Amino acid sequence: MNSSSMSKSKRPVFVLGSPRSGTTLLYHMILSAGNFAVYRTESNVFNLLVPRFGDLSSRRNRQELMKVWLGSKLFRCSGLEAGDIEQKVLEGRCKNGGDFLRLVMGEIARKQGVERWADCTPDHLLYLAAIKKEIPDALVVHILRDGRDVALSLDKQRWIRPFPWDRGKSVLVAGLYWQWIVNKGRENGRVLGADYTEIHFEDLIQNPHTTLAKLGQFIDHDLDYDRILKVGIGSVSSPNTSFNSKSDKAEFNPVGRWRDHFPAGQLTAFESLVGGTLDSLGYERATTGARDSSGSKGMRLAYEGRYNTKLWLKQNTPLGKMLISDDLSWL
Repeated sequence: MNSSSMSKSKRPVFVLGSPRSGTTLLYHMILSAGNFAVYRTESNVFNLLVPRFGDLSSRRNRQELMKVWLGSKLFRCSGLEAGDIEQKVLEGRCKNGGDFLRLVMGEIARKQGVERWADCTPDHLLYLAAIKKEIPDALVVHILRDGRDVALSLDKQRWIRPFPWDRGKSVLVAGLYWQWIVNKGRENGRVLGADYTEIHFEDLIQNPHTTLAKLGQFIDHDLDYDRILKVGIGSVSSPNTSFNSKSDKAEFNPVGRWRDHFPAGQLTAFESLVGGTLDSLGYERATTGARDSSGSKGMRLAYEGRYNTKLWLKQNTPLGKMLISDDLSWL
């Protein structure tokens, strides 16, 4: 199916971005607007399931996929019965990850009596070419957030592991990961033309009516903010934050936390490492003299090489499948 063969008001939406950039909040806002299937987890189809189980035109691979998927949180969150989906996957209508995701989300939408579905797996930002090839009608929303706030949140969650010699620089390494995935996503997204858009997390928080109205035009859906607040699915009502927040919702402000929480003495080094990306996204640097040095260039190249190598291994080698098996253990 190509993008012109389906009404824009019924096309699937991918809400993507670096982890800790607000993907979950925006996804839950879209679900709260109505007529979208409510599936409150990440699908992990392109980043974990497809690389692990390989060519889904093979019935054996589909059987292995279903065995794992039916025993996972991904299935439990779907609200489906095994019989709703198992035969549809195994009988040959599922040839790739896009087919699998459409079958699953389409069945969830059917059971809930709605017309659309959305996905919010952050790592899918790295797989836009495959997504667009297998789901040509997909609309992609890339949410961008100040890398200083993202890095602090990633560091608090301990999601990004530095090299042993960089243990005291974990927030800098988190910033390098943010820079890598954001720039990969923007590069991949530009190829999609009018089916790709970017919004800033800060605009979503500070000017939600205007930002959601503009996004609503892109996905052809009424994203009425007052209705969204009233329905309040997930993080719309209960913020998904790495920081302790006061019980009074009026006190919750996730914008610009880095000004009060950034590790002492590391902001200049951070802005030297990722300042070019901050600049390109319109985030003003706070330090003077935060420009490239030979040390920052070397550190940046080392971690970009690490992330690129891991991505290539996951996509192309048996070793990558072993790495993904570990990732699947928490699903």
